[in-house]
Amino acid sequence: MSSSRIALITGATSGIGEATARLLAKNNFKLILCGRREDRLKALQTELSSKIEVTTLAFDVRDREDVSKTLRSLPEAWKAIDVLINNAGNAHGLDPVQTGSLDDWDAMIDINVKGLLYVSREILPGMVERKSGHIINLGSIAGKEVYGNGNVYCASKFAVDALTRGMRIDLNAAGIKVTAIHPGLVETEFSLVRFKGDADRASSVYKGLEPLRGEDIADLILFALTRPAHVVVADLVVLPTAQASATVVNRK
Repeated sequence: MSSSRIALITGATSGIGEATARLLAKNNFKLILCGRREDRLKALQTELSSKIEVTTLAFDVRDREDVSKTLRSLPEAWKAIDVLINNAGNAHGLDPVQTGSLDDWDAMIDINVKGLLYVSREILPGMVERKSGHIINLGSIAGKEVYGNGNVYCASKFAVDALTRGMRIDLNAAGIKVTAIHPGLVETEFSLVRFKGDADRASSVYKGLEPLRGEDIADLILFALTRPAHVVVADLVVLPTAQASATVVNRK
């Protein structure tokens, strides 16, 4: 294999992850694309393989044993991962805490927090041993400020923010860069998942404004990855122009 950096992306089958895969392929990153939907992974691999070497791993970040077994199955040539993009995440429901669904809570904590940890725990020892690497964790403006009915989702993203800060401290001696990107409103499958397939309710989230796109976040990820060795983009909040905070949005 060539000397291109290897980037592993979780949640690569849609939205920010898919856009990031396409942009990194154009910029000579070899890709390990991860997700649950194997058909989408294979389609993206077919699309991008003309540009760069691509491999795929189908697993659920919530399943600790599956994460470990699958990542350890990587061929030796793919194991020296330079970049880990912890993008897999979700929101389920938008309910006050007193009537929230326990299943929704489990899904958010299991994917947004524990899933990020499971994947990171497999990849980080190699980076530490090589004293090289870059972690990018996808957070949310919901990890900076709490909004009504966002309770557990916000808590999970506050956890991502805290974990990112902790990683930066723990990995400092190994020279590993750690970046957090916290987007505001990004039009992906996020709201469709949150509202359990209700397309009308999901589309209303972005009504009257121009939201961010997955490609906008991919641009920022590439920017962070291409800074000089002595520079780390540590913590970045990005909003569409129409959004001032989690709850203040200028809708035309």
